[in-house]
Amino acid sequence: MKKIVVLGMGLCVALAFSSCKSSESAYKKAYEKAKQQELAEAATNETPAETTVTPVAPVAPVTTTPAPVQTAPVREEKVELVSGNGLKAYSVVCGSFGVKANADGLKNQMDAEGYDAKVVYNAEKNMYRVIVESYDTHTEASAARDAFKAKYPDRKDFQGAWLLYAK
Repeated sequence: MKKIVVLGMGLCVALAFSSCKSSESAYKKAYEKAKQQELAEAATNETPAETTVTPVAPVAPVTTTPAPVQTAPVREEKVELVSGNGLKAYSVVCGSFGVKANADGLKNQMDAEGYDAKVVYNAEKNMYRVIVESYDTHTEASAARDAFKAKYPDRKDFQGAWLLYAK
């Protein structure tokens, strides 16, 4: 009796392993077939190169004027100065952090780069903002923000610099 049970279990295990392999093989075959079909379609969609040359009218140079800096959006927030010297109405924000130590780290880095960086706190949003420059007018701040972004083209975090109007 024990021999029959063991033999039955062995047969079940053998069937289970053999059935998995066949379905794996079926998936592989279907994948291979789809890949070949995709390659065949790509080959038939290719168009041969044109041998005729058509004359092209000369292109007149287009002079583009940069967008006026006054259009730079401004966020209006109530903030208090945490560290750094005086804060003016419009500021260029280069980083926002939920942890003060992170804001202080970026402030120190910006100070080392030659900026007079400041850290301000927005209690409503519980965020520390790192300000690299602060101005009385929107126009000056917009130009400074554009210059800051141009100075660091490879820093994606600095490309998100924005203007803050301190209430």
